[in-house]
Amino acid sequence: MPITRSAAAFAAALAIAALPPMAHAQLSETAAFASQLQNQYRIVPNITYLTANNWEAKLDLYLPREGAKPNPTLIYIHGGGWTGGSKEGSVLTFMDYLEKGWSVVNVEYRLARVSLAPAAVEDCLCALRWVMHNATTYNFDTNNLVVTGNSAGGHLALTTGMLPASAGLDRECPGPEQLKVSAIVNWYGITDVEDLLDGPNMKTYAVTWLSSMENRREIARRVSPIHYVRAGLPPIITIHGDADPTVPYTHAVRLHETLQKAGVPNQLVTIPGGHHGGFNREQTLRAYSEIEKFLAAHNLMKRSSTTTSQVR
Repeated sequence: MPITRSAAAFAAALAIAALPPMAHAQLSETAAFASQLQNQYRIVPNITYLTANNWEAKLDLYLPREGAKPNPTLIYIHGGGWTGGSKEGSVLTFMDYLEKGWSVVNVEYRLARVSLAPAAVEDCLCALRWVMHNATTYNFDTNNLVVTGNSAGGHLALTTGMLPASAGLDRECPGPEQLKVSAIVNWYGITDVEDLLDGPNMKTYAVTWLSSMENRREIARRVSPIHYVRAGLPPIITIHGDADPTVPYTHAVRLHETLQKAGVPNQLVTIPGGHHGGFNREQTLRAYSEIEKFLAAHNLMKRSSTTTSQVR
């Protein structure tokens, strides 16, 4: 199998495996997990899940080597303002789920230079359908399926988990099944795209994504999670810094308040003084602790039967 950038990034986390045996005996549980990761996981890189506009949308799989039962699965969607970023650059973001033995689907999608909005939203819905179609082949547990992402990836995680079929944004990959996830973990994602097109919250990345399309406001509303809040949505947890200069903190607050009114299980984790990611160690550990508690409360933060945390 050829070495991809994702595989190279993944392998970087394994450098600790070169330590001598005596050092291994002194490793913490997390370090011991890292030292054995290459033996516990296999990578299936660059699977094409959709071809659109003559462009192949790809995803990478991180799969436990052992176990034949359906496995808890994370779908990760990278950020970059819909104009940049890559799946390969995000590998270390989901290490916590690998430590718990989860399967991970790392998704790329059409950026603005390939296709303007709503292409990225369509692609991520198609990635979800691909996961559902291939659940048996790769042992994905579709009853324990969490979607997450950072920034624009947080927005796409929200649209992937919230948009109903009536939105008509899954027609690039039509199918009979209902697209659904078990929970959404939103890291400082955009919730109202139209709010970013002009005025005090205008952001150039949003303007670029919608460009000069005559119906850009209509499309912006169509891809805004805030307009799809309703009863029956999966549980949603949002992590957002209250000093974020890139995605207004008010987006998180409005989503939280609207979800509350609709009776949707949700939580807003505010990082005091936090900017657009880049949280310090204490803030990051707090965020992951809150995520773990939230998912556990909804019977989702399970350790896989093949979890590697037992390594000694």
